[in-house]
This record gives sequence, C-alpha cells and structure tokens, in this order.
Amino acid sequence: MAQDLEQLKRQFLEYVEIEKGRALNTVENYNHYLSVFLKQTKAQKPSDINDTMMREFRLWLNRQVTGKNVKTGDTMSKKTQNYYLIAIRAFLKYLARQEIKSMPSERIELAKTSERSLDLITNAELHRLLEAPKSFDSTQDKDNHLKYLRDKAILELLFSTGLRVSELCSLTRDIDLTTDELSIRGKGSKVRVVFISDYAKKILKEYLSKRKDMDDALFVQLSQNGKVTKERKGSLALTKRSVERIVKQCAVKAGISKKVTPHTMRHLFATDLLSNGADLRSVQALLGHANIGTTQIYTHVTDRHLRDIHKKFHNRK
Repeated sequence: MAQDLEQLKRQFLEYVEIEKGRALNTVENYNHYLSVFLKQTKAQKPSDINDTMMREFRLWLNRQVTGKNVKTGDTMSKKTQNYYLIAIRAFLKYLARQEIKSMPSERIELAKTSERSLDLITNAELHRLLEAPKSFDSTQDKDNHLKYLRDKAILELLFSTGLRVSELCSLTRDIDLTTDELSIRGKGSKVRVVFISDYAKKILKEYLSKRKDMDDALFVQLSQNGKVTKERKGSLALTKRSVERIVKQCAVKAGISKKVTPHTMRHLFATDLLSNGADLRSVQALLGHANIGTTQIYTHVTDRHLRDIHKKFHNRK
C-alpha cells in the first residue's frame, strides 16, 4: 500500500466524499487543512507524524495572523485552530482503519474554546424584522410586490422551521403546501422533518402564485425593480450570500443595530421552542443536530426559569 502522504490524503478525501457521503464543501475544507499541515510540517510518510511534530504545528497555528485579523494583529482563534486538528484527527483515524502505522488520532486534543455566545434579538425586534419587507413594497408596483412576498416568505420560513440557509436555498417550488410537514435533507445527507406555520404557508402560496418564471427554485433572484433575473450560470436560485443580504437589509430597515443573519433566525427558532417548554431532544431533532452537545448552547434560555423554580420549591416551610 502506498505510504506517500499526498497520495494517502487523496485517498482519504475520496473516502470522505464517497463512503462517508460528506458535502463537497467539507471535502474541500479537509483538503485545505491537511494541505497546510503537510506543507508546514514537511511530513512525507505516515510514520513522520508524531507528538513533537503536532506540538510544533500547533504552536505555528497559534501564532498565525491571517485574514481579517491582519488589521487587528490578533492571532488565529482557537475555534479555527480546532478545524485543522479535527481534519488531522479524521485523517489519522482513516490511516488506522487502513492498518497504516502513524500517530494515534486520540492523542490529539482539541484546544479549549470559550463558551459560544448567541447573537439574539428581542421579541420586539423580531416583530419589526418580520414586518420589515413591507417597507420595500409598493402597492402600485406589481414587480416590487413580488419582491416583498419573496423576502417576507424567506423570513417567515426561516423562523417557522429553523432551516439552515443552505437548506433554504436548496428548496424547490414543488414544495407541498397542503401539509404542515416538510422533509429536509440536511448535513451529511440526513433527512429530517420540519414544520411550517400556517402564516408562512399563506405567504409562500401568495408568493408562488405571483411567479411568472418556470425555474425550479423556490426562491429566485430579482432585479432592483423586482423582476426575475438570471444568474450568469443560468440558475435563478438565490445563493446563500443573497439570502444573507436580504436578511441584513430587512434588519437595517427594522432599525436593528445588532448583526442579524439567517443563522440568527435559527437561533431564535430554537430559543423560542425551549422558552415555551420544548425539551432539548425535540429541539435537537428539529434543528438536525447530530450531537445534542451542539443543541446545549441554547439551554441558557431555560435559566430564566431557575429563580422561579428556586422560590417555588426550595425551603417551602
């Protein structure tokens, strides 16, 4: 069996794509992280990878000033460093599975990161955000009315379902609006069921009834005057970047100074469920999290009930 690390890396990436069924973005990210690792360490064969090499590579990572950190002089975040380590660990696990001697993957510990904070907005701000598309609408202009309906439908669907922006962009116009349920193929090609509110369905039906194009995408690009416009590649589908811009514009129109993204809507969906009594496992399933540890970032929402519980049940005598 080949012992050249570059060749083994290619085999590993093919394994991740075909056998593991990971998204192409994941494969490309793994390729980037491993390429940087091999270039920096100059490792040639699996047996070259050892504790000393990993310690030196981690020191190098920790001292890197890249991207938007160049202006501030800040070094690479622990979170970004962990992306490299996760890719290397997965590669080492693959080598072990192929019975190729190298450093055991479990010897690589991830860097400790600070607790993740959530960028949330208040209920009043959420209400203004959901109503913001109206400010783009002109009842005298049918084309602009289509833009209003599209943007309104995007916001309502994001809040109603907790979809990832990539999942939203992949939806097609043959969506079944006779039922509340919608099957979504999320990360790792895993299918889950989400539920659409009656109001979101109403807006979606009205939006689709005004569409004059024949494109398969549920949400399509519109020009400044609200008319359907084609992308250079021939697809009308909104990109993730386009949806991010739409949400940002609506937030500005709503007078919200905080950063608001499609993922903010996903956070709001989860916290709204938990604050109204939903259990963590159910929220995990609705969000499509593989690990409940990911969902636990939202448990702070239930903290507001702790004082009431303490007063109600402690020292009752």
